[in-house]
Amino acid sequence: MKLFQAKPVGTLIAESEGAHGMKRELNALNLVSLGIGSVVGAGIFVLAGTSAAQYAGPAIVFSFIIAGLGCLFAGLCYAEFATMIPVAGSAYTYTYATMGEFVAWIIGWDLILEYLFSGAAVAVSWSAAIQGLLAEFGVSIPAAFGQAPFELDHGHITATGAIINLPAVFISVALTVILVIGIRESARFNNTMVFIKVGVLLVLIAYGAWWIFNHLELARHNLTPFVPANTGHFGDFGWSGVFKGAAVIFFAYVGFDNVSCAAQETRNPQRDMPIGLLACLGICSFLFIAVALVLTAMVKYPQLNVEAPFIFVLQEIKAPAILRFSIEIATIAGLTSVALVSLLGQPRIFFSMAKDGLLPSAFSKLHPRFRTPYLATMLTGLVCSIVAGLLPLDLLGELISIGTLMAFAIVCLGILVLRRTRPDLPRPFRTPWVPLIPILGAVTCVGMMFTLPPDTWLRLAIWMAVGFAVYFGYSVKHSTLRQSG
Repeated sequence: MKLFQAKPVGTLIAESEGAHGMKRELNALNLVSLGIGSVVGAGIFVLAGTSAAQYAGPAIVFSFIIAGLGCLFAGLCYAEFATMIPVAGSAYTYTYATMGEFVAWIIGWDLILEYLFSGAAVAVSWSAAIQGLLAEFGVSIPAAFGQAPFELDHGHITATGAIINLPAVFISVALTVILVIGIRESARFNNTMVFIKVGVLLVLIAYGAWWIFNHLELARHNLTPFVPANTGHFGDFGWSGVFKGAAVIFFAYVGFDNVSCAAQETRNPQRDMPIGLLACLGICSFLFIAVALVLTAMVKYPQLNVEAPFIFVLQEIKAPAILRFSIEIATIAGLTSVALVSLLGQPRIFFSMAKDGLLPSAFSKLHPRFRTPYLATMLTGLVCSIVAGLLPLDLLGELISIGTLMAFAIVCLGILVLRRTRPDLPRPFRTPWVPLIPILGAVTCVGMMFTLPPDTWLRLAIWMAVGFAVYFGYSVKHSTLRQSG
């Protein structure tokens, strides 16, 4: 029964408020910016186009709505937890307080997969974007050092002949240095990147709306049929394609988890966390849906299966060159901020798990000057740079999606458990319509998980098997909860 022993909420809060805790530097605006910084990235700049071309057609708009609804249900649950337990660790910490240590380990190990691969996936996208911008000025990086040595071909990993994706390694290392310096400096850098990319996206949406108004017949042709007929295979267009598209693009919404990871560094988490989580969702959902509609209206969806769909579309409709350059700069800024926030979240998962004795104590050490988990941050940056340098985007994206969906589903179920086991706890923010909202959140997330390929499930199973070996080989012997009990 010790496997399912829960950590008292009072203990969690007392630990976070100790003399050796992290600095509380963030406000609601910082949290909204962190969320947008993580959410608005590869999911919109790359996957919006490829998912429309491969799975849903113009109905990728519905895919974003479905993913957004699943995220809204999970976000309402996250908001209750984050105000009730304002501690670093996010879904891992919430699960430890509700379902016990073993389930917490499962979700913590799942989050390690999610964050490491999320940062790496965005670094790979950043590499493609920076190489595209350099190409505008006649500068090219040799193929041997500009792409991964492996690629995913119909579910199988094959060699490309390249050596390493050097730009992806560079951005991973550079952002790690920024994160070690401090949360305030990281937040300021992120705010600048977010301002650039959101501004340019709004310009793109406005330009696209103007273009559609002046080319109504062509736009209507491009959007017809809005839900292309299924080709006979699950996920190849039709409504199954809409749901598969939702599952594939869902990894963009990992930003919610990143916001809650910063709870221990927020000045007033009871007030600011719900604002940060829900405002981020509203802004990002609007941007995603509007951009997806504009893209599929300006060109026919099969043409969007390219690495840089925004640039391709603007070239196709002969948009002003200044807009194309602006989009390229916004893409780089957007991907930089996503990579930054992904690399911010992972060390805080390590920090919380190490404080609980489930990982070596070195991961819980804070820098004496910057008060950041610097050893965990450097390890995260190292692993991220290696993964980004070696693996392709499509393999990383599917693994992130299934990890994110699993985490969100468990958080939704955790609300049901804690409402029943600890109804007395103060809840500055209460998830509305319980149990309906948590059940809808869990069902939506699990449903999208089952639209992902069997190979993705197999890789998740292998990762979890390694996690079980670590837990039973190390963590059960060093758990602080077990030792105190």
